[in-house]
This record gives sequence, structure tokens and C-alpha cells, in this order.
Amino acid sequence: MYSLLRPLLFTLPAETSHTLTLPLLDIAAGTGLIRLLAPQPSHATARAVMGLQFPNAVGLAAGLDKNADHIDALAALGFGFIEVGTLTPRPQPGNPRPRLFRLTPERAIINRMGFNNKGIDHALAAIARSRFRGILGINIGKNFDTPVEKAADDYLICMRKCYSAASYIVVNLSSPNTPGLRSLQFGDDLQRLLGVLKAEQAELAVQHGRKVPLVVKIAPDLSDDEIGLIAVALRDNEIEGVIATNTTLDRSQVQSSVHKDQAGGLSGAPLVDKSTHVIRVLHAALGASIPIIGVGGILSGDDAAAKIAAGASLVQIYTGFIYRGPALIAEALDAIEATA
Repeated sequence: MYSLLRPLLFTLPAETSHTLTLPLLDIAAGTGLIRLLAPQPSHATARAVMGLQFPNAVGLAAGLDKNADHIDALAALGFGFIEVGTLTPRPQPGNPRPRLFRLTPERAIINRMGFNNKGIDHALAAIARSRFRGILGINIGKNFDTPVEKAADDYLICMRKCYSAASYIVVNLSSPNTPGLRSLQFGDDLQRLLGVLKAEQAELAVQHGRKVPLVVKIAPDLSDDEIGLIAVALRDNEIEGVIATNTTLDRSQVQSSVHKDQAGGLSGAPLVDKSTHVIRVLHAALGASIPIIGVGGILSGDDAAAKIAAGASLVQIYTGFIYRGPALIAEALDAIEATA
């Protein structure tokens, strides 16, 4: 059914289509019609990762449901876990429109959304209203006007507020659309930030009687040496997981696109090899000590299976979901299970 709807949706500007589609999914979920949109995989095996039991290995990446307003409908499509955000302490509008561009021939998207969201408090109220009881990741970031040297303050505010609602918390250090954010992935800045967050995690675990895993999301535009240094920091601070990767600034794969010069992060098929390479290098450095969630350019079952083969324990989709629809979930699960 999605293959019939997509041409209509793609006649609209990308952000308009996004804004309209999610409420329609809510209606479909409420009426039971969503089952017609969601092909079922032939088999899906639960996976224990980060001390959590994931119903299956394919999740929804952050960014699609930033404000956690549509969790129930998205979960009904068959995702094994849902990640919302990126959320900031205060609401913010993000960058001026247009800020979302489809590169349809390349099966890609460029976005410079700029962490547009209604704030952590809105999202937590939406989560409280939802019926979803599965694995929920909450992705957190800093407000655009918070200096990078004060970024830890914003992460701590969000972490304290969302701790009780999250299955795991993602520290987003890798969006290219918040000035200076990616600098936090390196050196002493990374070590300090992770140390502060782990200390807070220990206190919150005592308060709440459970330890919520901390996950760090990194960029694809890293050298192998930089990936190795990040791996050291993750091990040193006993971080529970890592998401590889966010969007890329590299335009080498989309030089024929009319949108190639648009600022922002590129996702979709042109990112697949770069993201898988980061997973492979990370896995070589981390082994089984820290699980990897693989994301970036998954547009087929084979792409998902390649992420697992490179060392990921789980995968997430976003741009592939826009281009392929819910059928990609079942296809990815079947491919992963076939290679297990």
C-alpha cells in the first residue's frame, strides 16, 4: 500500500509530507488499518542487548518522531524499538525553512533541521499518554544557544528528566546542524562529558532503582584513528552502547543532484558504505564489550544484514523508511534472521 501512497506524498515538500503523514498513521493505528501497511516478517528473534530484551533487531532511528507524539502508531508497524528526539531542555524552532530536501534519484535526504523540537517536557507528557510499553530510546542534545563548553548542563537536565521514562538514553554528539556539537566527540572534551554523565547515571540509578543504559551517537565523518580514540573513551567510561552513525557532510556520492550544495546532513543510500565502515572499525576496537547499533543508508534487507555482519547488534532505519515504507522493516528482519 505504501508504494501506492508514496508518489502522492512525494509531490509535497518533504517537511510538509512528514508533518501530514504521522497523524495519518495515528488514524490508521486507531482504526486497525495499520495492519495493511505493515507486512509481517517470516521470523523475528528477540535479542538481549545492553541488559534489555529487544523483541527484534530493527528499530526506528531518532528524528522521525522527535516529540514522541506518534509512538503507538509507529510501534504498530513492527519496529523492535523506537527512538524519539533529539530533545533539548527548552523548546526551539530549529533552522529556517526549507530545511529538508529529498534527493530522490539517489534515495537520500539532506536535512538541516537544527534540533527543532517542543522540548523534553512536552515529549515526556506524550510518552506518559502513550500505550507503548516496549523498548524506548530517548535521544538528547543541547539547545542551539547553549555554549559548547556548557553542553554538559543541557545533557544533565534532559537526562534527569527522562531517566524514568527511557529504556536507554542517547547522547547525541554528532548532528552537523548544531554549531560546535561534533567537537564534543574528541579528546578531553569527550572524556569530561562522559565522566560527568556516568557519575549522574550512578546517582540516578540509586534514586530510581534501575540502571538506564547510556548510548553515544557518533558521526560517520571520522578517520579510523579518531574512531579508535572514541572507542577508548567509551571503554574508559563504561558506556553501555554506541550508535553508528549520524548523517554525513560528504557530498561525493551525490554530485549530480540539484541539492548537492544544500547545507546539512546527508542520509540514505549514499551513506551506507561509510556508516558500515565505521561499525566495522568500532567493532574491531570494542569487540563484544560495547554493543553497536548500526544506522545509515539501510534501504534493503541486505543493507541491514551487512550492518550486523560488520559488528552491529541492532540496526535502525529512517531514510529507508521514507523511501521504502513499512515493508523495509520485515525485509530487514528476514535478511538478518537468514544470516544469523
